Amino acid sequence: MPVNVLLVLLVSGAVGFLSGLVGVGGGFIMTPALIFLGIPAPVAVATGASQIAATSFSGILTQTRRKAVDWRMGALLSAGGVLGSILGVGLFQRLLNIGQLDLIISLLYLIFLAAIGILMLMESITVMRGRALPAVTVLKRPVKTVAHRLPIRLRFPRSGLYISILPPLAIGFVIGGLAAIMGVGGGFILIPAMIYLLRMPTNVVIGTSLFQVLVVATLVVVLQAQATQRVDL
Repeated sequence: MPVNVLLVLLVSGAVGFLSGLVGVGGGFIMTPALIFLGIPAPVAVATGASQIAATSFSGILTQTRRKAVDWRMGALLSAGGVLGSILGVGLFQRLLNIGQLDLIISLLYLIFLAAIGILMLMESITVMRGRALPAVTVLKRPVKTVAHRLPIRLRFPRSGLYISILPPLAIGFVIGGLAAIMGVGGGFILIPAMIYLLRMPTNVVIGTSLFQVLVVATLVVVLQAQATQRVDL
């Protein structure tokens, strides 16, 4: 099926802008857009990861110049992401072999995007009714989270944290699995988790997120190319 190259370029440009602005890979936009343009879901997922890796690389260069990356935290998140990616690609290949991949991807995106839409609608209704929470309440973060209470703690000088390594590994694992199965970078989940669960300072969140997304997306591209041959460069 012919694909409109201009539309692909426009979507890619929008995703790249979003990546540099807020630290997300943009896969939750790119992959559904590719599917909508007529590209088969398995190819869209695998190929979307390559685009995420490219936009994340561009963004991380800027964040590195600003010294806005916590490399130790990024390495820990990436370690969890590597394991999640490997298992995710294995599941991806299994679903592809039994002919259920398109259905699962469609259902996951339906649930994901519906949840985002419902949350946005609820927030809009709250604002319209004049019952919006005070800004100080929205931005308030707990002094201690589960990351501060779990064992195996490590210091992260760039972020000024002393927390357990288990939550970052778990977060990275989930992001890696999502990247492999859905073709998303996961920044839209990773960034809130870094701020509210790990309590990282916002000035290093975007750069650190982009680093993890870059590592995971690059690995997913390599694994997908080897396991499924579905990457259309």
